[in-house]
Amino acid sequence: MTVTATLVARGLLLDMDSTLVNSEAAVERLWRGWAAAHGLVAADVLAVAHGRQGWATMAELLPDRPMELNLADNARMLAEETVAVEGVVPVAGAPSFMAAIARLPHALVTSANIALTESRMGAAGLPIPAIRITSESVTLSKPDPEGFLKAAAELGLSPEECLVFEDSEAGIAAGKAAGMRVIGVGSRAAAFAPTAHVDDLTRIRVEQLADGAIAVHVTA
Repeated sequence: MTVTATLVARGLLLDMDSTLVNSEAAVERLWRGWAAAHGLVAADVLAVAHGRQGWATMAELLPDRPMELNLADNARMLAEETVAVEGVVPVAGAPSFMAAIARLPHALVTSANIALTESRMGAAGLPIPAIRITSESVTLSKPDPEGFLKAAAELGLSPEECLVFEDSEAGIAAGKAAGMRVIGVGSRAAAFAPTAHVDDLTRIRVEQLADGAIAVHVTA
């Protein structure tokens, strides 16, 4: 494979859904049901839902709806998602990628809660990073940069030292708002102008440099 770009960082910040874990079928099934219940077009709902916390998606789509109803729906849907792991598999290349970065500074930054994170990463057979920022860790949802900034702080790094891996519009926007470079993963990510783009994680090669920095090689 030919290296098309090399990005050097000191820490890697990883989204979960559609970046490490292919949970598209489970996510879309749940949101299609919610869309139908509220008389919304499923495609319009899915265009907003990827990458955000559920309550934030609902608030965006139904701005006049009381937040307590959004929070209740969000809690119910999280409980359903946590047990709906049929078809949840790793994104291509994710097992090798996670093995390659196991001893390097990295963190998970996901809009899922702890229970859903453990359920999906477990179903995909992937290790959960020691540092993980979940929905319980933040007060705001992506595209706000709070989660990425917290992860960088926990790694003891500045934002510009971190490289984000993301798939969604909200996630890529959050990474950029945090002042970080972003590698977009998957077909959806290409439209949102990430720093670099790959179809999946088989196109990533990681190398630790002599000074401890991480070289991430994007290949074609």
